[in-house]
Amino acid sequence: MSTPSRITTCAVIALAACATTQRADTPSVKFGQPAAADEIARVDISIPPSGAGLPAGSGTAREGLKVYEQKCSACHGAKGTGKPADALAGGVGSLASKAPLRTVGSYWPYATTLFDYVRRAMPLNAPLSLSDDEVYAVSAYLLFLNGIVGEDVAMNAQTLPQVKMPNRDGFISDWPPRARN
Repeated sequence: MSTPSRITTCAVIALAACATTQRADTPSVKFGQPAAADEIARVDISIPPSGAGLPAGSGTAREGLKVYEQKCSACHGAKGTGKPADALAGGVGSLASKAPLRTVGSYWPYATTLFDYVRRAMPLNAPLSLSDDEVYAVSAYLLFLNGIVGEDVAMNAQTLPQVKMPNRDGFISDWPPRARN
């Protein structure tokens, strides 16, 4: 019978062995080694509230409806009503209630972070699989469902950062980051 300390020791040895094994097709990167700017740029797809780094592309709510029905509605319900996953529409004015509904329209402070989240995490079974046009279109559709933009308003790198979300002032922001004393 193994003791917990033996199991822990075996686990540490196995992890160390895995960490030192390197495939021939992977670059040699060591922990603590600074990453070059071009290495970071290849993998950094984050979009800040300002919208800096938004990719080319465009989409409207009409186009987003088609993408949403194909790739989102199974989890988020028709028109973003929820079930089995969270609701994406509705809930405006509910945050101070005993039953707050945190949706794109009631809770999210920036439309650009909606784009960022959808692009990197959705659909749950295939993250990073949507094209930039599809992400703009789904973002436009969700904004439309929440009464924030019109059905034919194109969302793109110029228009998305200009969207004023209903709960933008409900957050204490440190954007852009300030130097701390």
